[in-house]
Amino acid sequence: MPLIQTSVIEGGAVYGVPQVSYTVDGDEGKDYGTALAIASLKEATAIEVATSSYADVVRERERKIVALGDVMAYIAEAYAKLPVKNANPNDSVTISNGAWVNSTAKKYGITLVFKENSSNMTRSNLMRGQNDLQTALDTEDNNLQQDMVSLQSLVSKRDNAFSTASSIVEKANGSADSIIQNIM
Repeated sequence: MPLIQTSVIEGGAVYGVPQVSYTVDGDEGKDYGTALAIASLKEATAIEVATSSYADVVRERERKIVALGDVMAYIAEAYAKLPVKNANPNDSVTISNGAWVNSTAKKYGITLVFKENSSNMTRSNLMRGQNDLQTALDTEDNNLQQDMVSLQSLVSKRDNAFSTASSIVEKANGSADSIIQNIM
């Protein structure tokens, strides 16, 4: 929040009330309305910067969810190829695009256990991989929901700050117009 300071104007008392000047973050000589409008605009700008960087975090989380979902789809596709009758935990199946699946999972901290130097996984490792992926997806989805609420709150605060600044400027202009009309 911008810092607003007051200073008494020497010899500027009106009916015994000292007149003050306002300084906003070192910018001196402002009247109250201008100081408040500047402070509101500075706050809105600061929130805009925070909103922009926070939106980048949300977009990255969305990319992560999509990538993990794609990995999950390959794992589920491979699991569906395994025989249902006489299921054996050591049954093995080839994962389509196995190198990409493995590297993407590793990128996001999930270890999939492939058979040595291959794109094959056993039924038990597929199940473990699915569980780990589902947990990661659920966690990321929950975090994304919280991030979206926080982002919406930032956008609302920014809009309120801009609205406050605009309202102050409009009222100051309206007051000035009214004073000018009364003088004439």
